[in-house]
Amino acid sequence: MPEKIVGLPPVIKENSKVLILGSMPSVLSLTHQEYYGNPRNHFWKIIFGLYDRTTVENYEDKIEFIKEKGIALWDTIGTCYRDGSLDSAIKGEEPNDIPRLINEFPSIRLIACNGTKSFHTLKKYYLPESLFNIPVIKLPSSSPIPGKFNKNLEEKLEIWKQIVRYL
Repeated sequence: MPEKIVGLPPVIKENSKVLILGSMPSVLSLTHQEYYGNPRNHFWKIIFGLYDRTTVENYEDKIEFIKEKGIALWDTIGTCYRDGSLDSAIKGEEPNDIPRLINEFPSIRLIACNGTKSFHTLKKYYLPESLFNIPVIKLPSSSPIPGKFNKNLEEKLEIWKQIVRYL
């Protein structure tokens, strides 16, 4: 069995309005201790694209940007076993305490799941949505891994634009 891995702490501030939940950070992200640390991942391009801005390279500047825009980050999975970075390789997951975070930050108006694994994990442990009393949506994964349902960057950006109305 692979070694147990532990995710990253939430990135959030008092007036955050949209909570974006991934599943579990990639090996590269965990190594760098940065959300969406793989430069091939579309996440930062999507987030900056929502505001017609060019992505910045510095991680602290990225975090400052999302906080300024009212976006919070976390993952549905707090710990798990996984070889590599694929969601399909996740075993023995333990969820993060999403309800506690929502209670601590009542300004959150939307939970946006970044991909199917994130959404299914949230649903498995915490839905029906009435648990949160706020909308929960599933967005296409920001992962660059080609798949049957994966979209290109422009298609993803168009779908992700729906979060802006909550910000």
